[in-house]
Amino acid sequence: MGEDSGGGGGESRRIAMVGIPGVGKTTLVARLVDELTRGGRTARVVSFGTMMLEEARKKGLSDRDLLRKLPIDEQRGLQRTAAERIALFDEEFVIVDTHAFIVTPSGYYPGLPVYVLEALRPATIVSVYASPEDIYTRRLKDATRSRDKVSIGGIKTELTFHQSMISACSVVSGAPVKAVLNPEGGIWQASSAVMEAVGVGKNARR
Repeated sequence: MGEDSGGGGGESRRIAMVGIPGVGKTTLVARLVDELTRGGRTARVVSFGTMMLEEARKKGLSDRDLLRKLPIDEQRGLQRTAAERIALFDEEFVIVDTHAFIVTPSGYYPGLPVYVLEALRPATIVSVYASPEDIYTRRLKDATRSRDKVSIGGIKTELTFHQSMISACSVVSGAPVKAVLNPEGGIWQASSAVMEAVGVGKNARR
């Protein structure tokens, strides 16, 4: 199911950037896009959650943070439609900003179930993580989202579950996983690791 990481034949190369809230994916994605475009490559960033929200708005839902409270069957439908839309994008690099799971009233729900992976066919999965303490601090500072109450213990549980989900995604999709630590104050090292993983770093094999 995974794409040839060489990116030959003009086929779009999809990169799944995955991490729990607070690991700093948004900043890393921005730096990756800047590096790609400065190198003359075409790149598109897609927030999977935003794509799902666009579909949900057609049904009257307007708050992204309410998506995870929808019935599971409705979430599945939104996921499938979003993945099929993303699969049509034809930029050289399509970077999908997403989560390995979503916390729902029913429990942890996979953000990249098999039907999503089959549609996206990621070439690389970049698993971004940080220490529970860094994640805790970042979440407390983020006033832009309506989140559940947070604790260090809860974050540790999320990180463990994330790792399990990512392992399953790699097995199902055949895509390699690059784990990238994004500590507070270490954005440059994290950015370099991401760029190398997708084939645009200094030590990346071309």
